[in-house]
Amino acid sequence: MQGDPLAPSLFLIAAEGLRLLMTRALDMNLFTGLHLGGESPPISLLQFADDTLIIGEANMQNLWCLKAILRCFELISRMKINFHKSWVVGIHSGVDFIDLAASFLHCKVGQLPFKHLGLPHGANPRKLATWRPILDGLRKHLSFWKHRHLSIGGRVTFVPSLILIFLVVFPG
Repeated sequence: MQGDPLAPSLFLIAAEGLRLLMTRALDMNLFTGLHLGGESPPISLLQFADDTLIIGEANMQNLWCLKAILRCFELISRMKINFHKSWVVGIHSGVDFIDLAASFLHCKVGQLPFKHLGLPHGANPRKLATWRPILDGLRKHLSFWKHRHLSIGGRVTFVPSLILIFLVVFPG
């Protein structure tokens, strides 16, 4: 599909198919996502471009359901999931279960903290060391723009937009 001008649209359609499979499994109580409390719906699937995070309780029912969903997705979309690039990370789960899950799903065992889309997950957000790589990257991009010929108005517009992006991505 690479190089095909329709590829991004086709991928979005396929990603929507995976979302619908997960939603159906949640509605039928076949898969249990992460409950954040209150009346909010559980989180089970986060997608961005071709990256997908599937989040759920650490139990065998979820593993069987996830395996079935991923196999159905492959059959319906005719796309292959890169299990060699995929991994399982446990939060408050036993090491034995995480090893079992990785073996069952034919993927690797990951650990906290990990990076997804360049952002640290599972690290202490209050420590400067967690944000150091992101801040260094931001400085690098800003120094690149410093050498560009931007008007004062252009700089004023550019910097707040970067700040806004980081405020949206890192609330709180």
